[in-house]
Amino acid sequence: MTTPYSLLLRFLGPLEQMCATHSLAMRTPNLLTRVFKTPGHFALLSVLASLSALPVRAAEAIALSVGARDISQRILHATLHIPAQPGPLTLVYPKWIPGEHGPTGPITDLTGLKMSAAGKTIPWRRDAEDNYAFNIEVPTGADAVDVSLDFLLASDPNGFSSAASSSANVGAVSWNTVVLYPKGARANAISFAPHIRLPNGWKYATALQRTGEANGEIEFAPVTLERLIDSPLMSGRYVRTFDLAPGNATAERLNLIAESSAAMDLSTNDQKSFAKLAAEANALFGAHHYEHYDFLLTLSDEVAHFGLEHHESSDDRGPERMLIEPDMLKSWAYLLPHEMVHSWNGKYRRPAGLATPDYQQPMKTELLWVYEGLTEYLGEILTARSGLWNATNYTQFLALDAAMLDHRRGRDWRPLVDTTDAAHLVYNARGEGASWRRGTDFYSEGSLIWLEADVTIRQLTKGKHSLDDFCQSFFGGGNTPPKVVPYTEDDIVNALNAVAPYDWRGFFQKRVYEINSHAPMGGIEKGGWRLVYVDKESDMEKAEEGRRKYTDAVYSLGFTVGEEGGIPDVIPGSPADRAGISGGMKLLAVNGRRWTGDLLRTAIKEAKGSTAPIELLVENGDTFKTCAIDYHDGEHYADLERDNSKPDLLGEIVKARTK
Repeated sequence: MTTPYSLLLRFLGPLEQMCATHSLAMRTPNLLTRVFKTPGHFALLSVLASLSALPVRAAEAIALSVGARDISQRILHATLHIPAQPGPLTLVYPKWIPGEHGPTGPITDLTGLKMSAAGKTIPWRRDAEDNYAFNIEVPTGADAVDVSLDFLLASDPNGFSSAASSSANVGAVSWNTVVLYPKGARANAISFAPHIRLPNGWKYATALQRTGEANGEIEFAPVTLERLIDSPLMSGRYVRTFDLAPGNATAERLNLIAESSAAMDLSTNDQKSFAKLAAEANALFGAHHYEHYDFLLTLSDEVAHFGLEHHESSDDRGPERMLIEPDMLKSWAYLLPHEMVHSWNGKYRRPAGLATPDYQQPMKTELLWVYEGLTEYLGEILTARSGLWNATNYTQFLALDAAMLDHRRGRDWRPLVDTTDAAHLVYNARGEGASWRRGTDFYSEGSLIWLEADVTIRQLTKGKHSLDDFCQSFFGGGNTPPKVVPYTEDDIVNALNAVAPYDWRGFFQKRVYEINSHAPMGGIEKGGWRLVYVDKESDMEKAEEGRRKYTDAVYSLGFTVGEEGGIPDVIPGSPADRAGISGGMKLLAVNGRRWTGDLLRTAIKEAKGSTAPIELLVENGDTFKTCAIDYHDGEHYADLERDNSKPDLLGEIVKARTK
């Protein structure tokens, strides 16, 4: 069908080459005023363009073809056909990846790079100041540059998105790993036409719109670079999809990509909980900003375990047995709620410093205490509201976070905001010294701060309003397709004041921007609970130990021990620290016997009321030494205890909002 806009383009031929899409036209008024010398012509174009948005045409997009037949051998092959004009051209590899909050683009694994134009090889040179940029000269007569490259997938599953992402049965494709694009192009104004070849017999799931498929080759509708990178593809031998909202106009699906068919045996009750999660999220925000939503849940012990948010999907990666072992699901349950919340907070509403025009601009991460901290809080309460946790699971999880944060000795010198400003540094910090250094505390501490904000609103309004009202006004506003609406701290403060007038700026100033020797416990304590230490592990603590494979002695001796005996960190001033034990050492024996978790716990119990020290044999490099720990207070594990003198607001917060 011919639109008024396409008729105009045909009449004004030169613009068709210079401004291929409506979105580009509307974002480059300076270009248009150079082409159209009179204001009348530009006004006419603007009016006609607004009548009918021109869809991206595949012929005008960068053609991207990805060969994933060898993904089990940990390599991707890609070709790009990039329209270009003769002369100097700089192509860039995505550097600052959304959701990763740092310059994490895995360029060291970009290999086999070759470029040509009009059938002739083009030499390229990496930019001396920006190693993510490649400078070339497009020869006269050429109208495009052809690029071929390979990307080497990691084998080590320890790490984040650049760690292992494939196995013999599973393969994850993050499009940012296989694209180059012209420097200076806005991510929401340049388009790609993606195509992929998967191993024979493999299935897949993605938020991209499929336009054709045959024999493992899939064509997708052209999309902007922003939408492409925001839409990873998960594939494998074993794929199963659950419809979470049957009959709804907006599809919401749970896609499982697993190492085995047995791993996808989701119970009926858990299916209902995941469906309720989607319903509770929509009830919390009152509207959504996606045309469909796909959880992409990879179940494998051979790929990295993490979550990464996207607008219409989430890249969730957990262990193979995550859904079929109750304790494992309990420990991992909050992963999917957290990433889904990001569709509203992080993708739709985004801190202005993170809403960069492309992937080369440094991100300003100050407001991660909102982006990640608020998302952590909302994700945790949605885990409970959906039934993936019960109310006790929630309070036990809250206790673990509160105790951990309260024992961070780095609190004595480092305000929370410094962990957000330096997020790209603390993400990659080593484990030793974590207590003294602090880490990505803006997640868990941000959650405690937003819990206190929620409780404060409820108290100020005598229960008439809550943080739910803030979420609906700030993140709702009616259903829309994906888009980005940036926010500042002023916007947050003003929106909270509209719900419950208060000194919100001072509230956040004290908790985020000033040094606090103790974790923010106001939400817990004003919510009718208190942090306590007991001699028995909670169910959530046991689940976390199973997930992370450690033995917890942190609130007694001052450290945890990995299953191989490794001691990742020691709390400064703790009994273990005073006895000469430090992070990086390895525990070998307890009171003269080869160590086990049970033996360590028994030694701590038996030392209570005794005068004899606990003797630990540790390895420090090539040296062995015995450390005598003078500790006699028994086992200590974090939990929350009900304070019956106050209303149970935590219980009210986690009540379901849907039937």
